[in-house]
Amino acid sequence: MVAVAALITVAGCSDPSDNVPKSGASAPKEASSPAAGGGTEYVIRAGSKIGFVGSKVTGSHTGGFTNFAGRFQVQDGKITGSPEIKINMKSTWAAASKLTGHLKSPDFFDVEKFPTSTFTVTTIAAEGPASKVTGNLQLHGMTKSISFPATVAVAAEALTVKAEFAINRKDFGIVYAGKSDDLIRDNVVIRLDLKATPGEPRPEDLVAN
Repeated sequence: MVAVAALITVAGCSDPSDNVPKSGASAPKEASSPAAGGGTEYVIRAGSKIGFVGSKVTGSHTGGFTNFAGRFQVQDGKITGSPEIKINMKSTWAAASKLTGHLKSPDFFDVEKFPTSTFTVTTIAAEGPASKVTGNLQLHGMTKSISFPATVAVAAEALTVKAEFAINRKDFGIVYAGKSDDLIRDNVVIRLDLKATPGEPRPEDLVAN
C-alpha cells in the first residue's frame, strides 16, 4: 500500500514545464528603434493577465501579477520598434496566501530591492501560424534575452498576445532550493494573455508607484 501511495504521489506531481516550450536565456540583445513615420499606439488594458505556475516535488502553485503596463506601436498592421512591459513586482500574488508573502521575500523576487521587472521586445518573427518573440527580460536585478512562441494578432480595434512557455528561475539569480525533502523545480511556466487597444492609458492601465 505504501508503494502504491508513493506511485500515486509521484504521478500527480509532474513538472508543468514539461508540456511547454523552454525560453532559454542568453546575453541581452540590442533593441530596435521605432519605425519612422509614427503609426498607432496600442495600450495594454486592465483585464490582461500575466500568470505563472511554479512547482516542487509535492505539487504546484499558480500565481501572477495584478499590476503591469505596456504599449505597442503598430504601423501597416505590424508591431514596430521595441515594445516594453513593466511589472510592479509588489503586485505578485499566489493562490496560497502564505506563499504570496514568501514570493515577495529575498528568497524569491525580493520586491523591496527589485520593485519593477521589465520585458523589452527586440524582435517578433513569423514562424508558421505563430510568432517567435525575443526580448530582454530584466528580473531580480539580472537581464537576459529570452525567446518564446506566441500567438500575436493585430487588428484596428485591438492587439492581442497569448503565450505559454517556461523560464529557468536560476538564470535570473533566484536560487532558493526549498526543503530538502520537497525541492523547488527550476523551471517556471509563464502565461501571457494581453489585450491592447488604441487610445490613451487610463489610471488602471498604469504601473502603480
